[in-house]
Amino acid sequence: MAAFLYRKPLDSPGESLRALISTREIIVAPGVYNPAIALLAEKLGFEALYLSGAALTGSLAMPDLGLITLSELALFTSYITRVTRLPLIVDADTGFGEVINVERTVRELERAGAAAIQIEDQVLPKKCGHLSGKSLVSVEDMVKKIIAASEARRDALIIARTDARGVAGLEEAIERANAYLEAGADIIFPEALQSLEEFREFARRVKAPLLANMTEFGKTPYITVEEFREAGYKIVIFPVTTFRASLKASEDVLREIMEKGTQVHTLDKLYTRKEFYELIGYYMYEERDKEIETKAKRILSKKVK
Repeated sequence: MAAFLYRKPLDSPGESLRALISTREIIVAPGVYNPAIALLAEKLGFEALYLSGAALTGSLAMPDLGLITLSELALFTSYITRVTRLPLIVDADTGFGEVINVERTVRELERAGAAAIQIEDQVLPKKCGHLSGKSLVSVEDMVKKIIAASEARRDALIIARTDARGVAGLEEAIERANAYLEAGADIIFPEALQSLEEFREFARRVKAPLLANMTEFGKTPYITVEEFREAGYKIVIFPVTTFRASLKASEDVLREIMEKGTQVHTLDKLYTRKEFYELIGYYMYEERDKEIETKAKRILSKKVK
């Protein structure tokens, strides 16, 4: 399973995700903000991944306000998709502009290997979906974006996220979701619903594959994957969990070094050299280097003769 420089990417990432949706009762997609975390998720048996805008911008020490650029997002998407064989859902915020910009966004992210591209109906500067003070674009403007995205894509699924629950209420979120579905969205993502019953009501009235966000410290209570499955959801994301865990673990180790002048008491919390090398396929790189060296020596030995 180890990553390797020449690992063949998925031929049809979108089709791979479609197959999972049609054959799995529910898909758990952990948030991965760099290739190493993606490999860990694959190693542990997850079948799909999620690249969160909040986690990615957070790892770059920026707030989740739509500050990242399309070029940056496409680059990080390609970093992840070139090492993992799992379909990657990519958070494209508001699509990086209006209708024509959305078309380019979809094409660029598809080239980078995205299996699904998520677009939300907030006004720029957008905010984390679990914060107050958000504003929505008109239904018409979002419908146009979804039409543009669905017509521009070749393989990727289009995920329409609505933030209407926290701005105009559940009824507005349901109405918007059905309009986005009619416009060509493949998956609907209702952001920041506030109870399991709201998730159930949404699923009763929006007949589409649904994605639920199980983030921490937000407006959504802690709901299990099994509860989401029973409520009618097909995908559950944990978008920022690994990033938050990485920050907390790093802070603990840094404090230990600062206070005690050594990391020796935290070794049991660290990934070992052997574990890391196995994760990234280090020895496969060495083998490839030796293989090329052997071929070069063979060629040069013929010239000497």
